[in-house]
Amino acid sequence: MAQIVVIGAGMGAMAAAARLAVAGHRVTVYERTDTYGGGVGRLTRAGFAFDTGPALLHLPAVYRDLFVKTGKESLEQSLGLVQVDPASRHLFPDGTDFTLPNASRAGVVAALDAAVGAGAGERWSELVNRAREVWDATRRPLLEEPLRAERAEALGRDPYPALPHRKGLFRRPVPVTLASVAERELTDPRLIALLESHALAYGLDPREAPGSATVLPYLEQTFGSWYVTGGMRGLADALYERCLARRVEFRFGSDVVGVVEKDGRAAGVRLADGSVAEADMVVAGVSPARLAAIAPGAAETAQAAPVSPGRFSVFLALSGARPEGTAHRTVVHGGDRAAELEAVFGAGAASAYRPTVTVLRPDDPATVPGDGHEAVTLTATVAPHGERADWRDERAVAAFAERVVESAKAAVPDLAERVLWREVRTPADTEAATGAEGGGVPAPVLAGARGAFLRPGNLTRLPGCYLVGGFAHPGGGLAHAGMSGAMVAGLVVSGADWRGSQ
Repeated sequence: MAQIVVIGAGMGAMAAAARLAVAGHRVTVYERTDTYGGGVGRLTRAGFAFDTGPALLHLPAVYRDLFVKTGKESLEQSLGLVQVDPASRHLFPDGTDFTLPNASRAGVVAALDAAVGAGAGERWSELVNRAREVWDATRRPLLEEPLRAERAEALGRDPYPALPHRKGLFRRPVPVTLASVAERELTDPRLIALLESHALAYGLDPREAPGSATVLPYLEQTFGSWYVTGGMRGLADALYERCLARRVEFRFGSDVVGVVEKDGRAAGVRLADGSVAEADMVVAGVSPARLAAIAPGAAETAQAAPVSPGRFSVFLALSGARPEGTAHRTVVHGGDRAAELEAVFGAGAASAYRPTVTVLRPDDPATVPGDGHEAVTLTATVAPHGERADWRDERAVAAFAERVVESAKAAVPDLAERVLWREVRTPADTEAATGAEGGGVPAPVLAGARGAFLRPGNLTRLPGCYLVGGFAHPGGGLAHAGMSGAMVAGLVVSGADWRGSQ
């Protein structure tokens, strides 16, 4: 039995803590804030409740496995988990409007054929079929095994089966980005926007992301979209309760400022109050840059990578009940994709572009004070807080919030007259709440692009120190955070040679 210190109480860190406790270790979590869950937060006011982080869960099997392995009660016994159907509605500037069913390939084909034109559904379906090859090729090495140096070269190659390029009698594969896949295989601008919106939602630039990013819509379409009754914060609540049931100790308001090293390995942590918590091993649920600052011996994990884009959210308390048949999620696509991508990823952050806005309207009485009210969340992917975008500039924030609300009116026509009050959250707020640089939200790892879309491995250069969570392998997203926790637990319990779940 080892004494293990976990830095941070994010989802990946708690997933590791629960698994390690079940394995017989004494686990103590030190969290600098006064709560758990990391980016999976909740805003409550006047009887309304909103998710301030992820709003839907994909690949629920990750958390089903976690709850099965750590206790008697299953995931479904621990919270209310429901499929979102339809999966999403999509609105375009030219008036095109279609709704995609949840986890139904045939239904998606029919919807696209009806709205975009005959053959559109088949083109989309063929692309998703190729994305399945990406999933089959990368599921184990990317999502179930620790990241190892000997696999880096293979993972740097894009597994997307690109269509061959003809030149005379010769055929050769052409390196692809997600944008080039969209242009070549989908052709219609609405289908292109549909594909690229999946990347944008994760903070990925389709002009740079490899073709393997097609796996993102594949996962959603194949495994479905799921919602936790009362809001996704309920998943963090359930995981925290599971940790407590496994006798994991939590110390909130405890800021770790250093990792103690002894005899060339991690031996505990130093807290801001000057005290030291000794440990046999340390699991760090922090960014690589933060880990480098508190554990110089693990500095190899700090890679010179740009800060991820952030999320700009407007939370709306509305009078009037949610109309019958309203989609849980509606994506209102922006009017100028090039301008938006340049604003988010390039040098055009100050341009007055119309953002792509996700409108979330859950059919959930637990999120409102009573009948005759609706809680609506508007979200856009934006540049992180920093040199390119000052999200503490009140005038800039107010102006962008107005553009977000204006876009959302396509999905909620009577929005203006129904607003009781609203609150705004920017990447600057995310940075303050979670400590993530620039309020950036990490994306899932992707194969290809010579490894540019991989994250630091869970094993650090410092023996006895492990990296977990969205900033570590296998990247961001609720499911990936859970996978990260499973990998770290496997490495701690079985040693550095552990190769993943069988």
